[in-house]
Amino acid sequence: MPLTAAELLQDAEIPTLPEIFYRLEAAINNPYSNLADIASILAADTGLAARILKIANSSLFSFPASIETVSQAISVVGTQQLRELVLSTYVMRVFEGIPIDLVDMNAFWRHSIACGVGARVIAAYRRETNIERFYLLGLLHDIGRLVLYLRQPESAAQALRASQAQCRYLVDLESEMIGIDHAEVGAALLALWRLPESLQEPVRYHHRPGSAGLYPDEAAVVHFADILANALQLGSSGVCMVPEADVGSWARVGLPVSQLANVIENMERQYADAVEIFTRDL
Repeated sequence: MPLTAAELLQDAEIPTLPEIFYRLEAAINNPYSNLADIASILAADTGLAARILKIANSSLFSFPASIETVSQAISVVGTQQLRELVLSTYVMRVFEGIPIDLVDMNAFWRHSIACGVGARVIAAYRRETNIERFYLLGLLHDIGRLVLYLRQPESAAQALRASQAQCRYLVDLESEMIGIDHAEVGAALLALWRLPESLQEPVRYHHRPGSAGLYPDEAAVVHFADILANALQLGSSGVCMVPEADVGSWARVGLPVSQLANVIENMERQYADAVEIFTRDL
């Protein structure tokens, strides 16, 4: 009988987000909170506070003057984008215990960061608000694979080896061999973490963006960012071929072919900075 996402997630091994993230989210959503309240929460995690300062001073934001305090960083980045950046940082931390013989975690996160950066750049060209949300979606797109490595290590490894040997899509082999694919598992994990549907659905449908009902644009952006990350070989998702493009979703993204070279140039430039920031402590 095929496994369900709920069964995979019913285990003490499944990482949880730290309480400080939920405190920060509550403060951001509280109309009576101010920058000092949010900064005081960040100050409880000195490593996180230092990283937020580094991000604010990086080429990702290109602010003309040096940002010296967390409060300044929050005002530059914005509270909603701050939430996405904090969540990005914590997601990478909570999965530090994955056995190295199952997956090259450095290559995995580099690929995930590349997808996030690609989604961020595409979102900027689309003039989306809160482009860090798209970075977060790209970072999260393959997170279900880590759950499979934790809970079904032999089957997940077999599916990956079969994908490499047969040059078939990993998502198809996971469905055949495990009964569930990493995209569905990733969305279920985000639901367990009490994260919104606006994150869950694009992760669930990043291989099939046309099936997304509420957030098809977001799913399509992540879909093409994943293609670019694989094509440019930024990090490694472990698969042997570039995912097939969903033609209908390219039209939905609305990115002119003439802009593709600029997107790739910006993606590669931001990628180097993002890798240095987000993998520093891994």
